Amino acid sequence: MSIKPMIKKPSLFRRTVMSFVSGWRRVMDVKYNPLKHIPDPSLQTYFMLVLFTFWSIFFGFIAANYLGLFGYNTVASIVIHAAILIPLAFTNAIFIDAERDGSKWLEEWKAEQSRYKLVVNRLKTKNLTIWNPNKEA
Repeated sequence: MSIKPMIKKPSLFRRTVMSFVSGWRRVMDVKYNPLKHIPDPSLQTYFMLVLFTFWSIFFGFIAANYLGLFGYNTVASIVIHAAILIPLAFTNAIFIDAERDGSKWLEEWKAEQSRYKLVVNRLKTKNLTIWNPNKEA
């Protein structure tokens, strides 16, 4: 018999957005990635820009090599990557701003995610049941 958590599972949209933000920060936010050890923010920015350019060119060459794309243009690859990453960076900036200002909606999403994960992880252990005071009282 499986025990269903009494807590509502966060929506797919919310889970997706929150996991996207977490993943983004692990790679692109210098507060979390190894570039945090460089004390000068301008050098951090420089290295992030260099890495962005490097990876744009790298993935472009991989695509040209394995997919057989003819007429490949490195500058076009950088522009396409920028067209993808700029909206993602804008989204991340909104979340950072929301965290700084303590927006209620973001705190609610984080709390909802945390509560759900806690219940799901605890239900994986044997002999654990959720106490329902309305049922037993």
